[in-house]
Amino acid sequence: MSHNALSLGVDIAACADRIEALQHRDGAIPWVEAGVWDPWNHGESAMALAVAGRQTAVEAALDALAERQEADGGWTGELGAGVPMAECGERIAPPAIPVTARDTNFTGYVAVTVLRCALALDEPRLIARHAPMVTAALDWVAARQSGHGDIAWRDPDPGQHLDEVDALRAGNASLYKSFEAGLRVADALGRRKSDWALARRGIAKAFAESPHRFDRKGVDRTNYAMDWYYPILTGAICGQAAHRRLEQGWERFVVADLGCRCVAEEPWVTAAETAELAMACLTLGRLDQARALIADLSPLAKGGEGFWMGWQYDLGMIWPKERPGWTSAAVVLAVDALYQISPGSDLLIRHAGPDAWLRAGAEPRAY
Repeated sequence: MSHNALSLGVDIAACADRIEALQHRDGAIPWVEAGVWDPWNHGESAMALAVAGRQTAVEAALDALAERQEADGGWTGELGAGVPMAECGERIAPPAIPVTARDTNFTGYVAVTVLRCALALDEPRLIARHAPMVTAALDWVAARQSGHGDIAWRDPDPGQHLDEVDALRAGNASLYKSFEAGLRVADALGRRKSDWALARRGIAKAFAESPHRFDRKGVDRTNYAMDWYYPILTGAICGQAAHRRLEQGWERFVVADLGCRCVAEEPWVTAAETAELAMACLTLGRLDQARALIADLSPLAKGGEGFWMGWQYDLGMIWPKERPGWTSAAVVLAVDALYQISPGSDLLIRHAGPDAWLRAGAEPRAY
């Protein structure tokens, strides 16, 4: 299995080394040495460490998440977009007061993180240990769902109505997977969380019946690759509709032999988006496309030190000049899904229907 990964230019051990080099003593994993921490990208890095078998680092990362969780179940994460970057592509020191948000997708992703780590390491005790964290997180997220099924991207400001906060397509698609993972965690412990099942079904309904909810306030977000492929990757849109969606966006976002653009109109391909698009292809059984996308990333591999974030192909340069832990993590998770390197490698690409946990008499599933 490792040989297959190396043949595509992915050194899993080197990626894990890069992530561990960023990890702080308390277990937290920032984006880069200069900082920026949020629970979603921290979780992505933890899952890659689990695939690589770095159990001590994984346990420290999960404990750090639990320690940083706030009393109501959410987290306050720093926003990378709030850290200025020089024209040369080097990140300027983060501001003294970072730009933060209590992001619903950031919060819900802890369910995926805990389950994926437990599966990869074959450590069911991690589920029992961190189930309270998952429960508090998903309850917090579900409380921010509108009557249309979409979930606001962040906690409203004091005095702000929930419906005044936008719902993001990629974030809701990710939460669709997060609720699935949370329901599997509950099942493993013999518990029932029908409210989570209903929340998940509501998200699917929003995608099918109220897609305009993700494009409010006249803002067109369809130029972001994540909004294109995330509903496919997570199963929020499936079947023939997913195949059509993938095909309709392919020429707009994919650059032959380079990878996936982050933003449609920008000459910039990124490792994380390319890796995630490869996983979206895998959900639809398109193995050759997935394999080709991962192979396209080999020029972004920094020998023995993980992956650069992206490539600005008009200028012919690495941009930005940084190697976030979550970038290497996304590549590891894609290769794992492609070659079944660790137990549970199909978690991110396997779909369960929106009503799977609402069926009468359903039996608890193995974790």
